Amino acid sequence: MFIDRADAGRRLAVQLRHLAKENPVVLGLPRGGVAVAFEVAKALDAPLDVAIVRKLGVPGRPEVGFGALGEDGVRVLHESVMRSAGVSPEEAERVAARELPVMEAQAARIRAGRARVPLAGRTVIVVDDGIATGATMRAACAVARAHRAAKVVVAAAVRAPGTVLPEADEVVCLSEPQGLRSISEWYQRFDQVDDDEVIALLEHSAVAVPHETVSGTDAFEGEVELTMPQGAGGMVVFAHGSGSGRHSPRNQRVAATLNHARLGTLLFDLTRPGEDVFDIPLLAERLRRGTMWVHERVPAARIGFFGASTGAAAALWAAAELGDEIAAVVSRGGRPDLAGGRLSGVTAPTLLIVGERDQQVLALNRAAQQQLHCPNKLEIVPRATHLFEEPGTLQVVAELASAWFVRHLNR
Repeated sequence: MFIDRADAGRRLAVQLRHLAKENPVVLGLPRGGVAVAFEVAKALDAPLDVAIVRKLGVPGRPEVGFGALGEDGVRVLHESVMRSAGVSPEEAERVAARELPVMEAQAARIRAGRARVPLAGRTVIVVDDGIATGATMRAACAVARAHRAAKVVVAAAVRAPGTVLPEADEVVCLSEPQGLRSISEWYQRFDQVDDDEVIALLEHSAVAVPHETVSGTDAFEGEVELTMPQGAGGMVVFAHGSGSGRHSPRNQRVAATLNHARLGTLLFDLTRPGEDVFDIPLLAERLRRGTMWVHERVPAARIGFFGASTGAAAALWAAAELGDEIAAVVSRGGRPDLAGGRLSGVTAPTLLIVGERDQQVLALNRAAQQQLHCPNKLEIVPRATHLFEEPGTLQVVAELASAWFVRHLNR
């Protein structure tokens, strides 16, 4: 018996502390699961997010779930429950069609434009206050898998014995009582949790990222933004393209996603007003000096470059010069062709990200990829043009970059 969800979360965190060293992300199932997950995230010093799912209830008996919906088109059906309850495929489709907009509306309310915590390459702990049939939990695990989680751990205060969760790598549960009738009977207080409380918990749990802003250094003529989250092992230096700078909304959004993944970021103005933005050797030299500046202040950090447009060429040029000092490179809508013969000298694992509709730049990236001798990959973002202005496309870029840097920097 648990006092309330907070008590369950604190007790569950004790059983999950072995995962703290894996730099996990905690996902709570709205609504009650978020209250439990909040305590787990706090104890493990981990970022908290939500896995928004919607139970599919048997017509006439909505408390009995025959499946669940999850974000990103995830759908889980329990065929054995459907058979025993007499739910036909047509009825299942009608229920799903009715519940989908409800789930989407809840997601819009809870997220309110807040970027998701990146899951790619991470250990993800999916938490709920209790598991009955397991349908919603399975859907949540499927969402984590769809976002390339490296490991999925299910955690709950109580669950029905024999609940099958094939999508999970590990299951941690405090109690599995025989004859479980309802989750609420295992809590002294089981108050309803509304969306406002979920939003408040997410905001309260948001990782505070300390900033250091420095001006007038030897490496830079202007200010920089150096952000180092607690526990970060890697630092990403940004190299923007023409007409852009450290205040670019695109760079700021990508940087925020990297910070959520416990990666440090350095943003500075690579070019000056009126300069030739195609002077790649000059830009590469400034990037090299910036890298040395980072080494002086964060000597243990593994360093990567995130370059956009002509900045990507500078990043690859500088990476070739710096050799093993650079652990990874990501290019967003970049012009790697402008790095010329330096491409063959790049040793850092390199990810090239291009929009599907940016055909000219895509062709240039494919040609440049043939000159790279380092581990490399080309990712094409569907429906995206050069600046990734289409809804959701920049977030795809941020998540791809985050996964690449987590893999190669946070070691």
